[in-house]
Amino acid sequence: MRPAACPHVRHSGLVSELRAGMLLVAAPALLDPNFADSVVLLLDVDDGGALGVVLNRPSPVAVSEVLGGWAEVVAEPEVLFQGGPVGAEGALAVAMLSDADDAPVGFRPVEGRLGLLDLDTPVELVEGTLQGLRIFAGYAGWGAGQLEAEVDEGSWYVVPGEAGDVFRLDPTDLWRDVMRRQPGELAWHATRPVDPDLN
Repeated sequence: MRPAACPHVRHSGLVSELRAGMLLVAAPALLDPNFADSVVLLLDVDDGGALGVVLNRPSPVAVSEVLGGWAEVVAEPEVLFQGGPVGAEGALAVAMLSDADDAPVGFRPVEGRLGLLDLDTPVELVEGTLQGLRIFAGYAGWGAGQLEAEVDEGSWYVVPGEAGDVFRLDPTDLWRDVMRRQPGELAWHATRPVDPDLN
């Protein structure tokens, strides 16, 4: 599923493209507990909707408890991440290739060396080919036009992602760090207190 047409979204004076590889950063106005203060990596965007995973919600569940063989391959912390409220019983693996020309069986590119890895692939076939791997339980999904509407109403900022965003050892400050590197007004949001009443 590749984007046939990439919708452009205008927010805070910036024009950003909703496409695979971009980040959705939850705006302060987004209070849905599934997404408050979240950073979502978009994995697929097309006319039918969008799909992504929340990058900053590690779970207490060790990968070794659910997907034994993959524990040796995943980036630290070696836990499942809560990718979103949809399909929480399933798992998606986001991987970064060590070499763009050496993709293992079961790898589907998303952007550059970043892609999705089929967890049915035998672990031994991917060893040595990945720079990073993270496994997400569930995902975030939007129907046709739904994400564009949420961005238009000010729920999300759409910003470029960096490879390090996906595989951070400690994703606690990911929201603030992503906001801090944005141009202009967006960077100001990085300094807001957790409780706006303290402002």
